[in-house]
Amino acid sequence: MTKNEIFKRWVKQYSEPLLRRAVYLLSDKIEAEEIVQEVFIAAFSSYDSFEGKSQPLTWLLTILNRKVADFYRKKYRSEPQIYLDHFFDETGSWKSDDVLCDWDVSEKEGELLDDGDFNKTLEECMEDLPLRWKIPMKMYYLEEKKAQEVSQELNISTTNLWKILQRSRMQLRECLEFNWFSKS
Repeated sequence: MTKNEIFKRWVKQYSEPLLRRAVYLLSDKIEAEEIVQEVFIAAFSSYDSFEGKSQPLTWLLTILNRKVADFYRKKYRSEPQIYLDHFFDETGSWKSDDVLCDWDVSEKEGELLDDGDFNKTLEECMEDLPLRWKIPMKMYYLEEKKAQEVSQELNISTTNLWKILQRSRMQLRECLEFNWFSKS
């Protein structure tokens, strides 16, 4: 079987699982489709290095993960500065102390993540985060990468990562407070 025939078969067979994974990682179908195309282009040009020790899908997913990391690195570096004026006043004090109060979720605590509406609200709040915050949040919490790995991939210090994660959690909390808990 020729290289072209193999790739035609791979495109038919593996496009859907690669696209699903890319959409999950990027939360943008158009960007995901472009990344999947880049995966197949990269795989085609480096096909001679594929030794067949793993399944083709495993190899393609590895390329996909690298392409997504490159995408995030590029996006992360190109985003503008993020300001915290929304949370703090000019003296550095909280504008609202609500973020320091506990939520009353005692009766719902075990069921909250099983609630489809809550998960939709959480996902919408996550998507509203600035890209510079959303990328580390997804890598750390959803992809479950270690802090050092996220820091290396985004070329930021671990201290900076922790600050970004803290700020992201604060904004998520406020969004959930407004869009979910105040409506309950």
